[in-house]
Amino acid sequence: MTRRIGLVAGEPSGDLIAARVLQGLNALSHESFVAEGIGGPELAKQKMNIWHDMHALSVFGYVDALKSLPKLWFIFNDLCRRWQRNPPDLFLGVDAPDFNLRLEKRLKKQGVPTVHFVSPSIWAWRYERIHTIKASVDLMLTVFPFEQAIYEKEGIPVKYVGHPLADIIPMQPDQAAARAQLGIAEHAEVLAILPGSRASEIKLMTPLFLQTAQRLVQQNPNLVCWVPMVNALRYQEFMQILAQYPVPGLQVLRHTDDSTQNAHPPSWSVLQACDRALVASGTATLEAALFKRPMVISYVLSPWMLRLMAWKSGQEKAYLPWVGLPNVLANESLVPELLQNDATPDALFEAMNSLVNNPVRCQYIVEQFIKIHETLRCDTPRRVAEAIAVLFNDK
Repeated sequence: MTRRIGLVAGEPSGDLIAARVLQGLNALSHESFVAEGIGGPELAKQKMNIWHDMHALSVFGYVDALKSLPKLWFIFNDLCRRWQRNPPDLFLGVDAPDFNLRLEKRLKKQGVPTVHFVSPSIWAWRYERIHTIKASVDLMLTVFPFEQAIYEKEGIPVKYVGHPLADIIPMQPDQAAARAQLGIAEHAEVLAILPGSRASEIKLMTPLFLQTAQRLVQQNPNLVCWVPMVNALRYQEFMQILAQYPVPGLQVLRHTDDSTQNAHPPSWSVLQACDRALVASGTATLEAALFKRPMVISYVLSPWMLRLMAWKSGQEKAYLPWVGLPNVLANESLVPELLQNDATPDALFEAMNSLVNNPVRCQYIVEQFIKIHETLRCDTPRRVAEAIAVLFNDK
């Protein structure tokens, strides 16, 4: 018997994990599983019937979302029509919560079991989304262990499945190999600078980070700064700002379209090679933690975006005392966080020096990062496949 799975994965990481989930499902069961919906090249290798390419959902920020609204609305209605006529046996939404939760709510009303993988960050802002989630999903699969208690408290079926990055990033990163690949001297002191992957982040974070780097290099002329760029457009934006705030010896690792060199994002090579990192809050902070690199976290939002987020969330600040994932996961102020008005070049310089001058503290940070990695490393694709298989068996 062949089971049909409706599936929407809107970015490369979701495409990869969903493809591995399909492999796991077929290995777990005597039945066969086929997927249909939105995906990318990895799901295509699993013979998924891709109706729309995953890049259609690659929207960054509110401005891009408004520009893309007609296209997104067309795709949403197309999926609804197809699955209204011929409902799948189960739907799996991978991330993309604004799109997938709406779709899941429709399908759940039709009687289709719905699974959502990767919880929205309701613990950070817009907690009221929990009510939409409850009306939309039959099972929430979380990537962080502390999220499970949130859903249990609200009476939403939930299973912690670990984080896919923790399965991929090695427990003991090979710094020497990464340095050899990038042409960095074995004993050089290297600072990774990760200002973000969105245009707004490049605009707001890059001047802060480069001014901080200028001070650090002035203090230590042997310091080498490396900056990874996710694509050519971000590279161009970054280089324009670098011209205003030049940093001696700074190197930029550009994203390449060469598939033979593109197995992992450029940030991974830089994080694996560095000693410490200056990172914009987001997934990059988790990557830095998994590479066991002490870091300083920072983030700045424009006044307009701050007002918009407060309006949408109905709250002025996050429910937790931290925004950086390493601190949230450690449940302590493990690494420095400097946000909004506190994020100044002088403050970032002092925070980085607090790491440089305290090797004992850095060792403690690395030890906690190892514990976080061990907690998150759960063979996530297998756990997701097992959870879905249980729903199929219960159907």
